[in-house]
Amino acid sequence: MNSFKKEEIVKHLTCNKNRNILKEADSIRKEHCGDEVHIRGIIEFSNYCKRDCLYCGLRKSNKKLTRYRMTADEIFKAARKVEEFKYKTIVLQSGEDDYYRIEELCGLVKRIKKEIDCAVTLSIGERTYDEYKQLREAGADRYLLKFETSNKKLFVFLKPGSLYEKRLKRLEWLRDLGYQVGSGNMVGLPGQTLEMLADDILLMNKLDLDMIGIGPFIPHPDTPLWRFREGTLELTLKTIALTRMAAPDAYIPATTAAGSVDPAGRQKALQCGANVIMPNMTPQKYRKYYEIYPDKICLNDQPGDCRMSIKTIIESLGRNIARGYGGQG
Repeated sequence: MNSFKKEEIVKHLTCNKNRNILKEADSIRKEHCGDEVHIRGIIEFSNYCKRDCLYCGLRKSNKKLTRYRMTADEIFKAARKVEEFKYKTIVLQSGEDDYYRIEELCGLVKRIKKEIDCAVTLSIGERTYDEYKQLREAGADRYLLKFETSNKKLFVFLKPGSLYEKRLKRLEWLRDLGYQVGSGNMVGLPGQTLEMLADDILLMNKLDLDMIGIGPFIPHPDTPLWRFREGTLELTLKTIALTRMAAPDAYIPATTAAGSVDPAGRQKALQCGANVIMPNMTPQKYRKYYEIYPDKICLNDQPGDCRMSIKTIIESLGRNIARGYGGQG
């Protein structure tokens, strides 16, 4: 795949019946990553956000959303629940919320690393180099920061007040600080072309990412993009497959968004290159308010039910749940 040219990627994305790409990507996944599926429990601890991204239900201009912030103790209690289920990675995710002081976040990371045997992934948006450094020194292993689109013009349109160059610079900082770095894109964004998607794949290859998140665009009714069509699962799966071919060793989630546009979306993603599932471990009373997009699956599931559902999905594909951390941490 590294030798593929942009026009070849576009050709594969265009073809409506190219099942061979999906099968080839699954074979590459098996060869490089084995049959293990890594489970990473996600805790969405705040839905406040200072950004106003046009596609996101958490955008600061959405006055219809009930906002919440979990306390450090609530977050740690949820992390304990992740530990109970023997998931080896805890993902702490929020909107870009400056309410939490860096000292508080570092203290939480230190506590989790001291008392729970797990890797810690952070997904809290753009921060300063010094803040990333402090969080890394506190014990954070991984950081997720999606670029969403590699097209500068579309990026600026979708993310008012954000700069494409700053986003890429932060990914560079994270790599330099020793994080395992995750990023990714959305498929089916308004104004996005297949050529842009091909550029996304080439950028993900160039960035040498450890984890790559790819999901369909799902319009939210309380955002400026509510009238647009959602991204298709078919194109999302082809993007996942081609990304697996570009990044044979990466951890690629079968996203909740894929499962939200198609009941079998996560299973299908696992069959074309994905090898990670991220169950929602946010406490029930908060979960429905972390609404980046509407009609997200598993909002009413209890953690035990979700665990059994994931186990069934994985075993039905002849795969097994990974027991290690996945990656270096």
